[in-house]
Amino acid sequence: MMTFKIAHPVIITRPLAQAEPLARRVQAIGRQAVVFPLLDIQPLPDQTSLCTALTDLRDVAMVAFVSPNAIHAAFTVRHDWPPCLPLAVMGEGSRAALAEHGLTSANATIISPTNSQRTDSETLLAELDLDSLHGKRVLIVRGETGRELLADELRAHGVEVMTVAAYRRAAPVLDDAKCELLLRLLQAQGDWVITSSEALRILMDMVQRIAGEDSVVKMQRQHLVVPHVRIADTAKAMGFRAITCTASGDEALLAALQSRA
Repeated sequence: MMTFKIAHPVIITRPLAQAEPLARRVQAIGRQAVVFPLLDIQPLPDQTSLCTALTDLRDVAMVAFVSPNAIHAAFTVRHDWPPCLPLAVMGEGSRAALAEHGLTSANATIISPTNSQRTDSETLLAELDLDSLHGKRVLIVRGETGRELLADELRAHGVEVMTVAAYRRAAPVLDDAKCELLLRLLQAQGDWVITSSEALRILMDMVQRIAGEDSVVKMQRQHLVVPHVRIADTAKAMGFRAITCTASGDEALLAALQSRA
């Protein structure tokens, strides 16, 4: 049975591949990290469309990746990228994912929001030269589901948009071990790192299913650390009041967690 050695663990709810590196950094600043993924990232059973979209990029003016998972999935299909092809990403996590595959601002054109307090489709659109993209083709690499705002706005400005799914998101299996861990976490009064509204909704559904309304109230009293105002707004609408909204990127998350040590 798991025990918590200190009073306030940091619960990292990212998908497993992104949760474990952050957990190591949390441990390095003296906080106890508990990995509790709220989303499973799964490869598509049929990657034909993704392979086809990425095979020939000669007539593409820009590729936009909606998340680090989109980047990693795309690079499993195509390793070499045209050096002059601009890439658009939402935040620091995606820039770090590109760097893992050898692409940085030193050797590639990478466009991302300059407002680190809000990294999303709206702030990415503000950075794009929409006039220069008019009549050209843009490829958006994304999950099976997600917001349509980026594609819709580009089309409204006369851009030819292609979207391709690179992965799928799913709620994790709620087995006995995960149920037990969640019940223990509700007693620990930790700092919950929540990096998507979808993950928060899955969490509250889990709490409701395994423990009922009393535990929902306990969950609402937990402290959330979120990297986007939209997630903070979702949390407030769901009854949370202890919310710290940070800038984009792990450095901002870690600074917030260290300040609460």
